Amino acid sequence: MSPSLKSMQSDASLNPVSLWLDQGRNLWGSAPDKQSCYQCHGDVQTLKLAAPQHPKWSARLNRLVNLEDQIVSCSERTSRPLRGLENPDVLALSALLHKSSQGLPFKVSAPPNHAQQWQTELNAGAQLFTTRKGAMNLACTHCHDLNIGKQMRADIVSPGHPTGFPIFKMSWQSMGSIDRRLRACFSGVQAEVPAPGSIELRRLELFLKSRSQGLPIDGPSLRR
Repeated sequence: MSPSLKSMQSDASLNPVSLWLDQGRNLWGSAPDKQSCYQCHGDVQTLKLAAPQHPKWSARLNRLVNLEDQIVSCSERTSRPLRGLENPDVLALSALLHKSSQGLPFKVSAPPNHAQQWQTELNAGAQLFTTRKGAMNLACTHCHDLNIGKQMRADIVSPGHPTGFPIFKMSWQSMGSIDRRLRACFSGVQAEVPAPGSIELRRLELFLKSRSQGLPIDGPSLRR
């Protein structure tokens, strides 16, 4: 990030992420609130391990689910179901949960009873990361392994470690999920963009977090 963006991120009075965190706290609720997250989970810190451990294998759905998927699923058990992974309320709750996990390392792991399915998804994510795609005929690895630190238009190519999500991206003027950012990468190499919530995106997210094991979560954060 530029010095000005770093300065904005460190100043809660200037950082737009603060607004999303406030919204997340209001949605989470407190003891007197009915149909709130608090009613089931208590203080948000009780779920501080949720962000580091997602995406997880869901035996009920027979597929990977990430944290935003889980938020949407939980909301369906209330009188205020949320729709869409980029729903502002979903992202506000995701931001709050990630905030509670700041400093904790990613720790995605195979569930004991579904290790084979989980490993299959992880392998598929690794293959997606190294497969050329789109009109530009590039794979994720060509940027995020082979060209780290180089200039790409106005950006510096990163290693692709997803520690800062969800992100408030200045060019979006909004908070966005890792799902949205991965779809933007598909668009950037002029490939067919997967649908939001698709299994391809969950596999990629699992692989990215698996190769980032041990790195601490520092999101929600700002990006250019």
